[in-house]
Amino acid sequence: MALLLMFVALVVFFCCVLHAVIETISCYYSTPRRIRKVMERQGVYGPKPRFLVGNLRDMASLISKSTSSDMDSIHHDIVTRLLPHYVLWSERYGKRFIYWYGSEPRMCLTETDMIKELLSSKYSHLSGKSWLQQQGSKHFIGRGLLMANGDDWFHQRHIVAPAFLPDKLKGQVGYMVECTKQMLRSLEAEVESGRTEVEIGSYFTKLTGDIIARTEFDSSYEKGKRIFHLLTSLQSLAAQSSRHLWLPGSRFFPSKYNREIKALKMDVERLLMEIIQSRKDCVEVGRSSSYGNDLLGMLLAESQKKRAGFSFTLQVLMDECKTFFFAGHETTALLLTWTAMLLATNPSWQEKARAEVYQVCGREPPSPDHLPKLSLLNMIMNESLRLYPPASLLPRMAFEDIRLGDLHIPKGLSIWIPVLAIHHSEELWGKDANEFKPDRFAGKSFAPGRHFIPFAAGPRNCVGQSFALMEAKIILSMMLSRFSFTISKSYRHAPVIVLTLRPKHGVQIYLKPLKP
Repeated sequence: MALLLMFVALVVFFCCVLHAVIETISCYYSTPRRIRKVMERQGVYGPKPRFLVGNLRDMASLISKSTSSDMDSIHHDIVTRLLPHYVLWSERYGKRFIYWYGSEPRMCLTETDMIKELLSSKYSHLSGKSWLQQQGSKHFIGRGLLMANGDDWFHQRHIVAPAFLPDKLKGQVGYMVECTKQMLRSLEAEVESGRTEVEIGSYFTKLTGDIIARTEFDSSYEKGKRIFHLLTSLQSLAAQSSRHLWLPGSRFFPSKYNREIKALKMDVERLLMEIIQSRKDCVEVGRSSSYGNDLLGMLLAESQKKRAGFSFTLQVLMDECKTFFFAGHETTALLLTWTAMLLATNPSWQEKARAEVYQVCGREPPSPDHLPKLSLLNMIMNESLRLYPPASLLPRMAFEDIRLGDLHIPKGLSIWIPVLAIHHSEELWGKDANEFKPDRFAGKSFAPGRHFIPFAAGPRNCVGQSFALMEAKIILSMMLSRFSFTISKSYRHAPVIVLTLRPKHGVQIYLKPLKP
């Protein structure tokens, strides 16, 4: 009997090993080879990949060389700096080319009609985030809304969407105004003490963190700042994931990278559990009749329900919290930081924006009724998002064979939409594509959803887009009414991509308080 059990165990073990070997060969060799042949038959070529690493080393070498030094002046022609591989390969292979992110084949797509089709509801369930993307962000934001696919994405989107409805957003204006007043008081204290130069990005990061913590998690920034700090560290490690995932089974290695990223994840989730448990305890002991009507309250209420085909587990709940803690302040903070840099280097536009704020709001903070009337400020923010989109690329993997324009896209092929390159395309925007010209958004010629896609487009667009834009408009209008600002001599223009597009050394500005 013991021999029979041992024999069965050996057979099971052998089958598991054989299955793993077959899956590895399929993932790292046969499937990529098949996809490459399918695309070459359609005239889509690209750089020759190396086994396992693909073109990662080529990309890393090009990016390292182009970003090794700061830019020699403040200008916005940054595609060659940040996407040198795109520039090189598009010149060599044309608008459509295929390259290899490790063992994952990716096709570059810049044709706007095809982009609109891909991002439409037609393919919302047939495309999404690849295994490599999900694995790279597994310990960062997990399988939250940003990384969910198919029915899971549909259910998660349905759960969080009510938190960002117009009526809900209007009720959060007061929180945003009060938090902004605190930031402005801090800046005034800096100026009164004699320090007129500030790194404004750090102030915006703290402010947007405070706002998302208060409006969506009913927690002050002081309570949530440890989470933000840990998520920032996790973000930097997640940006290095491509270096660690190309080798089969590498995610199981007891490497320093794996130990560090898992330890940070555990610290984040421990802190989140304290916030979650505190909310649960209030209901259980009767101090509250509900979990609250903010985003966390909605997520907690949903976790108590049972849905057919979808399990809203505690891990999904924490992944959703991490996603919105990160995305809820990162995008807005970067929009504000880049916009401050642009206004500080374009004083005429800063004066125009300030005049509009005074005309619409007077000397009072903006109300929900004021915000739609700040059209010039809206144009400035759009131009900032065009020149410096926080998400510089938008990837989608085909989960089934699909037809896109004149191309047959085989299952397993990722499509890479270089948002930054599209936003700077002279073919789409004109010869002045690399200039700061907000009045290009005075009309509707920019075709949102095609070649202006800072928040993606279609059903999978950013669910918090309205929240971010409303928040940014409130903060900028209040800052413009209290300060004028110019760029500091110490500012070094050096955009870099660490998952998001950010200023490497921050943005230093000189502040001058305005007389009431």
